[in-house]
Amino acid sequence: MKTVDDYNFVGKRALVRVDFNVPLNEQFQITDDTRIRAAVPTIQKILKDGGSAILMSHLGRPKGGPTDKYSLRHIVGALSQAFSTEVKFASDCIGAEATELAQNLQPGEILLLENLRFYPEEEKGDAAFAEKLSKLGDVYVNDAFGTAHRAHASTAVIAQYFPADAKMTGYVMQAEIENAKRVLENPERPFTAIMGGAKISDKILIIEQLLDKVDNLIIGGGMSYTFAKAQGGSVGDSLLEADKLDLVLSLMDKAKEKGVKLYLPSDSVIADKFANDATSEVVSSGSIPDKWMGLDIGPETRASFSEVVRNSRTILWNGPMGVFEMPNFAVGTSTIAEAVVAATRNGAFSLIGGGDSAAAINQAGYGNDVSYVSTGGGALLEYMEGKTLPGVAALEA
Repeated sequence: MKTVDDYNFVGKRALVRVDFNVPLNEQFQITDDTRIRAAVPTIQKILKDGGSAILMSHLGRPKGGPTDKYSLRHIVGALSQAFSTEVKFASDCIGAEATELAQNLQPGEILLLENLRFYPEEEKGDAAFAEKLSKLGDVYVNDAFGTAHRAHASTAVIAQYFPADAKMTGYVMQAEIENAKRVLENPERPFTAIMGGAKISDKILIIEQLLDKVDNLIIGGGMSYTFAKAQGGSVGDSLLEADKLDLVLSLMDKAKEKGVKLYLPSDSVIADKFANDATSEVVSSGSIPDKWMGLDIGPETRASFSEVVRNSRTILWNGPMGVFEMPNFAVGTSTIAEAVVAATRNGAFSLIGGGDSAAAINQAGYGNDVSYVSTGGGALLEYMEGKTLPGVAALEA
């Protein structure tokens, strides 16, 4: 699979699929620019070679056509600052204006196209739409690992309209695949996976895959209460997938069979309502009273989990330990982040698995203190589950 390092972009218009699906507040200000910063090296390589860059991305999940809320024009200023040059903007991703701006783009210039998902054809993987997009550039670069698991027009279908030597990965895509392979194929031991988040159903496949690879498996977050319930505990009003109790018990049996040490919370911070100002207490994880809910791991659990993490040589973290968006229930997540950072400084390799985990590590201020922060939550999970990612396969075809 070719990368941007294998190509000289002099005089070429590079059509680059980026992932600028960044969070915006009510004033349309970017609250986390991780994905934009990640794309900078790929774009700089193209411009430095003497090429120009046409950037295409989605933003959010617009339904029913164009809407100001999901317009990429809101991020033009931030992009111009990130790339240290004025970024031009096309108010459509196809059509006369986009074509004219693309054709007139000079070496060293950048053009951002409007939100691809303003067209339903994008998510449907429509070939005619993909072909229209392809005509805007001479070369296709996919640097959007976060959408590589989607068979969309701009990620999987468009590549067929470029010859083999004119379609390639950007640095983000390349790094994501290399770091995932490092964890899956050549981990230094002990290898610890930390799985958090709300639902066990979202993580079943990756947990089953990891049971063949890890030495330690730490379970936290909302999904841990399904484990507590399955073992006969009471979880009050905590998150619970009652239809997954048998599955959880089977996962526990598999871990035991494979010699994987499974770590579950021994205590929880519980609250009488889902709010930062709720009354809170610390109780044993399987002893949560009615009308109370677990919102974070407790101090005993924080200590035991941290010790395992600090003594690890390879760490994969996907999912927070609690409701980290609320400061009073973010202590567990930040404590694990500190343990991951400590292990990394001691020579461990740490991969933070995108999505909420990436947001949490950045919120804690440790984004630069771990080995790699993935920009693709769902894509990374599917890659680690052993699935073929359409956006990657299209570059190999």
